[in-house]
Amino acid sequence: MMHLNRRVFLSGAAASSVFGSLGTRPSQAQWSPNRKSYDAMYAAVDDLYPVPAINLSQIDRAFLRAEVPYDTAEAPGTVVVDPAAHYLYLVGGSGTATRYGVGVGRSGFAWSGIANIGAKQVWPDWYPPKEMFARQPELLKQMSELQSGVGMHGGPGNPLGARALYLWKDNRDTLFRIHGTFEPWTIGKSVSSGCIRMINQDAMDLYGQIDVGTKVVVLSPAKRPRRNNATERST
Repeated sequence: MMHLNRRVFLSGAAASSVFGSLGTRPSQAQWSPNRKSYDAMYAAVDDLYPVPAINLSQIDRAFLRAEVPYDTAEAPGTVVVDPAAHYLYLVGGSGTATRYGVGVGRSGFAWSGIANIGAKQVWPDWYPPKEMFARQPELLKQMSELQSGVGMHGGPGNPLGARALYLWKDNRDTLFRIHGTFEPWTIGKSVSSGCIRMINQDAMDLYGQIDVGTKVVVLSPAKRPRRNNATERST
């Protein structure tokens, strides 16, 4: 599991200034000085299954991991998801946060509210809901009978990727997840059926920093956070 974020950010302290205020998307020229740091951050990982290196040219560079100024009333350690901006923030101390790019639910599949991490899984199995099978019956050909029902074993072909964080509300599973993906080019887009997807290396980084019980705030587009300067639905 990778724990590069603090070391990489501190060794390349220019990252925050290069990325500027929250939501600013850097140009190609701005990106170049930090390329080595991001190559290391998104390198291949030798895990239970191999996680390939990320082809950074496939991703809008504004959605790569960065430590940024972040003004919020939420306590350090809280996860805040801003679907409209396609960002997930892990709130830190002293007005900062680690910001990750995410893919979110397309129109009609989005979810917002306050939840907690009810469970964490490494290389999770995937159990699509009946509604998904109704929409995409071809998925049944990829499923097996698993311990908890019809689903897909964890592994490189599984759309939940290398890690999953399960969102619970009022002691009940919301069926929404924060999870990795083997389709990094979908980060920064609204393409899922409701879940919050992350680059696998980012999902692994976040997984290692938070515990079961962590508060998660998923904002609605009308309730976006103030910025400085400026489910198992599916996958």
